[in-house]
Amino acid sequence: MGMMKEFKEFAMRGNVVDMAVGIVIGAAFGKIINSLVKDVIMPPIGVLLGDMDFSDMGWVIKEATETTKAVIVKYGVFINTVIEFLIIAFAIFLVVKGINNMKKKEEEKPSAPPAPSKEEVLLTEIRDLLKNK
Repeated sequence: MGMMKEFKEFAMRGNVVDMAVGIVIGAAFGKIINSLVKDVIMPPIGVLLGDMDFSDMGWVIKEATETTKAVIVKYGVFINTVIEFLIIAFAIFLVVKGINNMKKKEEEKPSAPPAPSKEEVLLTEIRDLLKNK
């Protein structure tokens, strides 16, 4: 029973839960980027390159026969994956840059001036008393 309690404590710590949420959101973000690349970005690029579909690009190493499938190096799928990676990396860069800019603005805000020391308060009172005479 002690091991289950220990596991529960581990699993319910804040950083583990935060990491799990990040992984789920990251997986969903990956699907969105995958669709963006496949369905939005690659078709116009293919048209610009003469109706080329990258996902169909590949080298046939061995032709298909009646009993075996063709052996193909699908470098077009690799190109799509690299483009997806670059888009994800750029999006993450923009998010991190935005967060860093917000932190920098918070750091640049002037802090409240320090409270005057006892000596300064005493000297100010003496000055005010001398002015009133």
